[in-house]
Amino acid sequence: MRWFETRGPVNPEDNYVVVRPKETADFIKRVERGRYIVLFAPRQTGKTTFFKTVLEQLETAAAGAYFPIQLNFEIYEDWSGSESEFYGVFYKRVCQEIANVAHARKLQTGEAALTQFLENTHITDRFSLLEFFESLGQLLKNLPVVLIIDEFDAIPPTAVKGFLRTLRHIYISGKPRCPHSVAIVGVKNITQLNYDRTISPFNIQDEFHLPNFTLAEVRELLGQYTAEVGQVFAPAVLATLHRQTGGQPFLVNRLAQILTEEMDIPKAETIAMPHFAMAHQQLLGEENVNLVHLRTNVRRNPRFQRRLMQITSYDEGVDFNLDDEVLSELATYGVIAKGAGGLCEIASPIYLYRILRVFQPLINGLEQEYYPQDTGNGYHAYLTASGEIAMERLLDNFRDFIARAGFRILQVPSTPREYVGQYLLFAYLDQFVRQVRGAMHLEVQTGRGRADLVIFHEGRKHIVETKLWQGALSYAAGKAQLAAYLTLEGVQEGYYIVFDHRETPVPRAETERVSGVTIRSYVIPVMQERPSTPTTEEVS
Repeated sequence: MRWFETRGPVNPEDNYVVVRPKETADFIKRVERGRYIVLFAPRQTGKTTFFKTVLEQLETAAAGAYFPIQLNFEIYEDWSGSESEFYGVFYKRVCQEIANVAHARKLQTGEAALTQFLENTHITDRFSLLEFFESLGQLLKNLPVVLIIDEFDAIPPTAVKGFLRTLRHIYISGKPRCPHSVAIVGVKNITQLNYDRTISPFNIQDEFHLPNFTLAEVRELLGQYTAEVGQVFAPAVLATLHRQTGGQPFLVNRLAQILTEEMDIPKAETIAMPHFAMAHQQLLGEENVNLVHLRTNVRRNPRFQRRLMQITSYDEGVDFNLDDEVLSELATYGVIAKGAGGLCEIASPIYLYRILRVFQPLINGLEQEYYPQDTGNGYHAYLTASGEIAMERLLDNFRDFIARAGFRILQVPSTPREYVGQYLLFAYLDQFVRQVRGAMHLEVQTGRGRADLVIFHEGRKHIVETKLWQGALSYAAGKAQLAAYLTLEGVQEGYYIVFDHRETPVPRAETERVSGVTIRSYVIPVMQERPSTPTTEEVS
């Protein structure tokens, strides 16, 4: 029986695999046309698996009409050698790959001639690189070379410009040429590799985009498991899994792995939403390589935090502008993506949840004051007699907590002031939900500042939307948006919290019916600065 793989490239014989016929056909067409292709995408998005499929189909469809040379530059990570040493290692790797392909093909030109050529040739710089490919093309005659370089961004900075200029020179020299087609694969794009910020040395590139899985592809992937094992996924599970992961291949496979291998769900039983909630909660709290990379990446630049919160907090959204270096880096790391209307979106709700956890201080200094000291009941005071969450009471207390804390919320470490209210609400509800053994996740509705906190407890779903005050019209529109979402989710009550950072905020707490559902709304003032200490004259 096959399994869902999260530890490297997948193999159709051992693993469930998403077949990408449209993308594969598109890529092969570009190879046939002799394009020099670049594919830059975050790690663990299926690039290596995709290229393995492309090479296999090139061999099958073209009946061996191409000579593929596949290299990986990962070995050059943190390289400290000279440029000539880089080319020396590069040459050895190329020779080995050429020899392997020639032996497998039993070339009519004869392995002996090719072996002699490789033994008598050396690559020491970009000029000898050019001569090498010219001679290789003559030797292979009508067999077009396809050069694929994975992990290209590990190339030493001293070599990158000359290497790319050589490939560019070969491309513009016209056909026939060697290599006939090139595929450069990595995480960083050419602009980010152009360390001296001059004009790109590779402006002939043909950019190729490998998207995350669509909902149809997630259904196809999990459907392979159902076909082999007989265990069915409820349609709501498939839709929610895709929405929560954003179709990110590692996250999709990891959730499927938890559901099918780690939870011991009887194979005769349908995998339903309660199962998914448990798997999802496990994923949100675990340390896997993908989420560790996410945490590392969002901490790389101190400007990332404010930009990410802008994306999820303001109605006008943030344009997906890759000329903005901060946004370009976040996109490179797969943290943000281009959403509806050309606006930035966090790549998935799972990522947003973990981002908030990253930026949420482990100790904000106010946890002991979440609940009033005079009751002594702690979180128990916010459960009903039947053990359900009393959401209105819980959120009324959060409003009162912000008032009790006053200017001290501005002392929460490493938190931009305009977002401190949202951070505290997330921390407050996250702690409470864990205490009552519930589950909480996020839903990112659009790129326009809408992030809903969704709480599951005792078979009930509670939805809390939060944003910043941006005027009366925005406040009213937010209620309508929440009402539409509640109706879509089949929930009759929702909660709407708006943090007001104006100098003279107007607090509100109101309950009303909107489009057939009940919405409890709060406008919570957030202090902008610590009150000044009065002088002796002012006191008197």
